[in-house]
Amino acid sequence: MDLNLDFRDVYQHSPVSLWIEDYSLIRKQLEEIRAKGVTDFSAYLDEHPHVVESCMSGIEVLDVNDYTLRLFRAPTREALLSNLHRVFRDDMRAHFRQELEEMWRGRLDMNVEGINYALDGTPIYIQLSRRALPGHEQDWSRILLSLTDITDRKRVLDRLADNERYAQGLFEHSPVSLWVEDYSGVKAWLAGLRAGGITNFARHLADNPQVVTQSLNLIKVLDVNQKTLTMFQAASKDELIANLDRIFRDGMRVHWEHELIDMWAGKLDSEYEGINYSLSGEPIDILMRSSPLPGSEESWDRVLIAISDITARKKAESYLSYLGTHDVLTGLRNRTYFEERRLHVQKEDRYPVSIIMIDMNGLKIANDEGGHEAGDALIRRAGEVIAKVAGENDVAARIGGDEFAVLLPFQDERAARQKVAQMQSLIEMNNQFYGGARLSFSIGSATGYVGQLLEDVQRQADTRMYAAKRAHYETLGADGDRRAENRRG
Repeated sequence: MDLNLDFRDVYQHSPVSLWIEDYSLIRKQLEEIRAKGVTDFSAYLDEHPHVVESCMSGIEVLDVNDYTLRLFRAPTREALLSNLHRVFRDDMRAHFRQELEEMWRGRLDMNVEGINYALDGTPIYIQLSRRALPGHEQDWSRILLSLTDITDRKRVLDRLADNERYAQGLFEHSPVSLWVEDYSGVKAWLAGLRAGGITNFARHLADNPQVVTQSLNLIKVLDVNQKTLTMFQAASKDELIANLDRIFRDGMRVHWEHELIDMWAGKLDSEYEGINYSLSGEPIDILMRSSPLPGSEESWDRVLIAISDITARKKAESYLSYLGTHDVLTGLRNRTYFEERRLHVQKEDRYPVSIIMIDMNGLKIANDEGGHEAGDALIRRAGEVIAKVAGENDVAARIGGDEFAVLLPFQDERAARQKVAQMQSLIEMNNQFYGGARLSFSIGSATGYVGQLLEDVQRQADTRMYAAKRAHYETLGADGDRRAENRRG
């Protein structure tokens, strides 16, 4: 098919920048250098850097097409050719040296990217292709160069690269520990179980508990950020990944089992609290959130794990919880906790249940004579004695200023009497150890059986305690009268 093409028109109106150049002087100069016996051309250029400039100046531009003038904002060919130093500048020399080394190896054809400049100074990112025209492969006197304007594409790629660097910066410098992990192995394993006929996954895990731990090995850690290394006291990512068994241990199995059950149900997003460990062995209370990254919702090959260190929060919560259930002065439980436990024991029918009520004797005298510091010290001593008497399942509490109570589930009158006797013995030892005000208790106990309200049992123990207190002060009164008569005598 004869199209009757005028190839001059094709050249002039091509939608890419076309240049016809003469490289024959470059070829001649390279032949002269080779004739000197030079074999290491790169070293030769290091010793003779002027050769690069000489070769560049040896290029003769024979022609450019119309698109070239528009691309470089040149009004005429003469204007463009007389200002090539403004078009090819900055790092062009370094690029041309690389081209020259390729030409030394006989490679004239090339395809590279670079940057030129329009005559108004606008940078133009170009893709340059070069080859000798037919018939000039040996003398290099007619070289065709095409320059494609890739500025828009380059800017898009640069923006993508900037976004990538920005995202990487956010990842690396995030104030929380970030992990990127590959869960595709876990997904394939779950799919295999379904294909094998497993329908009740929770039952499968219960019957085969070893697979929970084994399945952890299916996870691949792809990357972690700097905060992760700091949190877990790892010197490098390699050290961290090599010691994951020291970080995720103890209670992690239970949490992972719950995650597996969620994943079986198709839910990869999760959130839970737990304890990890630094490589030095220190426990770290953590809040972990996981979610597949965009594009990985089906494959699970990139899952983002965010781990926040909530150790300080947990300590604060623990302290607040302690304050809500304990008496700060003695360390015993407080009245609120005691009453809650009393109701709990009653609901669970932990009968027989004994309750011991205790009231300190002489606290007012200690406060009057030694001040509140002396009174507080006596209260702390009382707490020490009562805490030593209370067993693991007992509840010892300070329920008032100088009042204490001990709840004894599954313990009858005999057990309560033994506790009281032990308490009296410890009081004597305490008074021998400490100087100052003597520690003294008025004690009452009562035991309830199935069907009895423990509030009534406590009331009965309270009554007996007050009876003991009256007897104590009556004894003190009689002793005081006898001491007065002796003084008069």
